[in-house]
Amino acid sequence: MRTIGIVIVTYQSQDTIDDCLVSCPQGTPVVVVDNASTDGTCERIRRFPSVELIANDKNQGFAAAVNQGVSTLNTEYALILNPDVQLLTPIASLSEAGGDLATGKLVDSAGTVQKGFNLRTFPRPITLAFEVLGINKVWPGNSVNRRYRCLDVDMSQSADVEQPPGAFLLVRREVWRKLGGLDVAFHPIWFEDVDFCKRARDAGYTARYVPEVVAAHRGGHSIGNLNWRCREVYWYVSLLRYASKHFRRRAFRVVSAAVIVSSIPRALYGLFRWRSFQALRVYGRVIRLAVQSMVSGRVQRPDVCPVFSKAVG
Repeated sequence: MRTIGIVIVTYQSQDTIDDCLVSCPQGTPVVVVDNASTDGTCERIRRFPSVELIANDKNQGFAAAVNQGVSTLNTEYALILNPDVQLLTPIASLSEAGGDLATGKLVDSAGTVQKGFNLRTFPRPITLAFEVLGINKVWPGNSVNRRYRCLDVDMSQSADVEQPPGAFLLVRREVWRKLGGLDVAFHPIWFEDVDFCKRARDAGYTARYVPEVVAAHRGGHSIGNLNWRCREVYWYVSLLRYASKHFRRRAFRVVSAAVIVSSIPRALYGLFRWRSFQALRVYGRVIRLAVQSMVSGRVQRPDVCPVFSKAVG
């Protein structure tokens, strides 16, 4: 049995998938799950005869598609890659690092480490409150943000970590099986990888950062294919779902309150900037969700966004 198999989920990824597939080591099993792309993604993938393509007829969301891909592998480890990631070094060290989960060093096109994205700690209630209120954006040097985004970590040194990125994540398949894979309730995207890593940590499994394994990450590819209205709703929904699942009810209600407070000025800003009521409708929906969540003490699932057919996997 081979040690590592690779799983890639695509949606409208024709501009990035070639470089990703070319960078995969020869002889390594590669499974691509395409979430109903309408561009030339599948045609490009079919140019690689050794790659197994699963072409979904509708967008299943990221978590469900990853689960599809991992289930087809017969390897000890599964390496989950975003289609905008290009491997620059051999990957064997990831499985030899001694962790149940592992990641390598992500760099941008200039070779600069993507600090702040590459490694993170698990978000606490105050972390998510700072995120939705925009505090981490306007004051990135605050202690909450520095801890969350591991801004003081030496990225040249291997270490045990909490939250490797889902864009470049190696998982022991036995661990994957025991934890049930990614939670498809995080639909269609965001926080599913954070939730998986948190569940793995809570179950006693370890994650390692292996800096000698390097990959280039373009970043923003998937998000760019998502309609901005859905992007806002889905991000808040997934954030609240994570808080509902991992925080006590009082802390969850604090996060819900922060979502409400932050959404009001965003809605007004959108109204005056775009001279449109779209922002009011979008953030009004977010506010209603957060209010319902505060009352019930757990997140309420909204209706599917009407333009989900254009959403990313």
